[in-house]
Amino acid sequence: MCLAVPGKIVGISGDDALNRTGRVSFGGIIKEINLAFVPEAKIGSYVISHAGFAISIVDEKEANRVFEYLDQIETHQSGAGDDL
Repeated sequence: MCLAVPGKIVGISGDDALNRTGRVSFGGIIKEINLAFVPEAKIGSYVISHAGFAISIVDEKEANRVFEYLDQIETHQSGAGDDL
């Protein structure tokens, strides 16, 4: 199963539309992602990526909502063993 997590574009390189790449931060981990499918993406945009390609742009509000859900999941999982 794949989980789509937004990442924030912190840098862009390349002028060719098919080879333009972005340095994308996923919780502090930086990955090089191809931006061919999201030509309107710019530094500061949040993108959803799959297999090394950004496949869509999400707004910051939606990205933050996903981050909150992930924090809730982590909090729930870390407390799950307390009842055992």
